[in-house]
Amino acid sequence: MSQKLIKSTALIGAITLISRIAGLIRDTIFAHLIGAGGGIAADAFYVAFRIPNFLRRIFGEGSFSQAFVPVFSEYKTRDDAHSTQEFVNHVSGVLALVLLVVAVIGVLAAPLLVSVMAPGFLAVPEKFHLTVEMLRITFPYILFISLVSMSAGILNTYGRFAVPAFTPVLLNLSLIAAALLLAPRLHIPVIALAWGVAVAGVIQLLFQLPFLMRLRLLPRPKPVLRDEGVRRVFRLMLPGIFGVSVSQINLLVDTLLASFLVTGSVSWLYYSDRLMEFPVGVFGIAIGTVILPSLSVKHARASHEAFSHTLDWGIRLVLLVGFPATVGLIALRGPMLATLFRYGAFSAHDVVMASRSLMAFAFGLTGFLLIRVLAPGYYSRQDTKTPVRIAVVALVSNMVLSLSLILPLAHAGLALATSISAYINAGLLLRGLLRRKVYRPGSGMIGYTARLAAASLVMGTLLWWGAGHLSTWLDARALLRIGRLAFWVVAGMLTYVGVLLLLGVRPRQLVLQKADADE
Repeated sequence: MSQKLIKSTALIGAITLISRIAGLIRDTIFAHLIGAGGGIAADAFYVAFRIPNFLRRIFGEGSFSQAFVPVFSEYKTRDDAHSTQEFVNHVSGVLALVLLVVAVIGVLAAPLLVSVMAPGFLAVPEKFHLTVEMLRITFPYILFISLVSMSAGILNTYGRFAVPAFTPVLLNLSLIAAALLLAPRLHIPVIALAWGVAVAGVIQLLFQLPFLMRLRLLPRPKPVLRDEGVRRVFRLMLPGIFGVSVSQINLLVDTLLASFLVTGSVSWLYYSDRLMEFPVGVFGIAIGTVILPSLSVKHARASHEAFSHTLDWGIRLVLLVGFPATVGLIALRGPMLATLFRYGAFSAHDVVMASRSLMAFAFGLTGFLLIRVLAPGYYSRQDTKTPVRIAVVALVSNMVLSLSLILPLAHAGLALATSISAYINAGLLLRGLLRRKVYRPGSGMIGYTARLAAASLVMGTLLWWGAGHLSTWLDARALLRIGRLAFWVVAGMLTYVGVLLLLGVRPRQLVLQKADADE
């Protein structure tokens, strides 16, 4: 794999790390302001935020991006600048029109959406009405953030990765400002967070426009449905809506079922999911962002061997990060939650309950990361039907497992069901690529995987011993918790790297030179 791809992945990962740190600061402020199990505000906000966020991942960075980037890559590779600009104009026009209609319907149908997504809230009228009020504020976010995702797809295809990677930081900054500046001035402070979401969508879109102007690809929206490129994008997108968003549908199923559990269940799932999403966001988004345009170009050039080597490189990197991240989250789940969120309204009981679902979510981390690499193997080849069939199996599995595990494990059972379904999804995606001989694993993959697992096990043993009993973290002062957590995170990383080196794993094994010629 060329140094360009490696550097791009590192760049996106570093910038996304900044965004995730800002997100953790945001969630720490949220935990202080609205807590989790002590009131209705937290559950109401997280449902009101999750619904448009779910649609964002479908219309924005989900199925739309997976459909748009391969087609746009073809225009960039094969057509002139005028044709490419017209394609961008027509796609943005149709997308904006569709999303405007969706946003209006969402605002008007907010009570119905909350009834469907969180039916348990109907038994608590105050929680239900607060959720509806905030959903009407947050729903227009879907319009702006989906246009942001289209802009990001254009910039990524031209190798301008930094701007799209930094854009999510603006959402976190907007929410932090809303919590600190606007919330104290409102009768119901949590509503400030809903306004923070709405404003963030506008800011993020405005931020990216100057960079599109530099590329001379600033969209001038014209809703032209008869454009063949537009039709191809939406033909690819329709089945992809279900396929690429299966994990989000699983989370909505979790929210629906959790709404029937004790107050706090939705929030415990949210906070544990946020920590699990930290490595997924930093690394999964980085590698997924880089690998899709690269695979799309290789497919357009019919470079089959380079296509396979790029997939192999992505899988090796996912395993390198996924194994220790999974073990680390499980071993340090309590200390992490206590250090980051044990302030203000977030109680010790919330830490204990959220740690249960975090352990269950962490179990599926490697599966979630693998999907980020394997799914582009289909979408870059403009095959959206196969992932849909696989997603149906994974979604049904999640529903069956959720209903089976919710009684014995409560909210943690919902998280565990989501994790298992992620592995089902990833496993079926991998099997399909192998059967079609689109992906042929490089030499030494089994031994490489065994070494990673052994190093992760050694690291996990050290962290389990070092973490000690959770009560020592709950009773400690904030600075002491931060210092202890930082020490054990660094110690775990050094142990993992040291064992890998002793077992013979070297950085050069992640550089697959055969792909270089096609870059």
